[in-house]
Amino acid sequence: MAGKPRPPLVLRAIYGLQSVALRILFIAVRRLPLDQASAIGGWLGRHFGPMLPRTRIARLNLKRAFPEKSSTEIDAIIRGMWDNIGRFALEYPHLDQFCGIDGGDRISVVGMEYVDAAREDGAAGIFFSGHLANWELMGLCAAARGVPVNLIYRAPNNPYLAWLYDLRRSGEAEMLPKGSEGARRALFLLRRGAHLGLLVDQKMNDGIPVPFFGRDAMTAPALAQLALRYGCPVFAVRTERLGGAHFRITVLPPLTFQDTGDRRADEARAMREVNALLEAWIRERPEQWLWIHRRWPD
Repeated sequence: MAGKPRPPLVLRAIYGLQSVALRILFIAVRRLPLDQASAIGGWLGRHFGPMLPRTRIARLNLKRAFPEKSSTEIDAIIRGMWDNIGRFALEYPHLDQFCGIDGGDRISVVGMEYVDAAREDGAAGIFFSGHLANWELMGLCAAARGVPVNLIYRAPNNPYLAWLYDLRRSGEAEMLPKGSEGARRALFLLRRGAHLGLLVDQKMNDGIPVPFFGRDAMTAPALAQLALRYGCPVFAVRTERLGGAHFRITVLPPLTFQDTGDRRADEARAMREVNALLEAWIRERPEQWLWIHRRWPD
């Protein structure tokens, strides 16, 4: 089978330089204590993030999502969002320090009994969350508890950055790229009783319109499609930053989506439930969500 076509020579050179630069930065950040790295990332994010062009997208999204908030309140959320993004970026090289069986003193976990039950029941299951706080911790904590979570992800445009994604791998789980190949592998794993992990808060142009903050957002229905097809439980996982590099992860009781036989209606109903849950979390801590997505149609 033919692979993806190789990028042109000049683009390969640019990609290579990007990879080398990130490796140097990665090594430098690894030498810092985790708390110091997180603090530096937060400082850089707060001071320089609001100047970036992506802030315009965040501001527009926030004004539409929270029409009752003043410009001062919106600015505070934007600074907090960039603080979180900066912290996340410089915590990323330290992800292995979050891999203890219960997160050590950095992560408090609520609802771990549901993860343990998923480990013991011998059945497939799906974990989902959104781009909240440090969203990479979901799979790592589950794997530390004996539940490898096979993550579905968007492959980087720069193929030389694939090494960065190895840190996201939870235990013996696989990284499944979005697309037909990854979908086939996901189906195979579910049939074998494995667990998948999805971040379901990004725009998907060929998704289905589902309400989110009072407006339809194009939403990937894959979570509902897989859960309904295999009748497997769905675990909602919320990650909150409590301060610095300290977090709380909450695993909710498993959801079971209603199956009436009308597949389109069932999928839409399930994704409305998912989006409503994500929206509630974001409303509580709006500064910890990634508002720079083009989540809604203009």
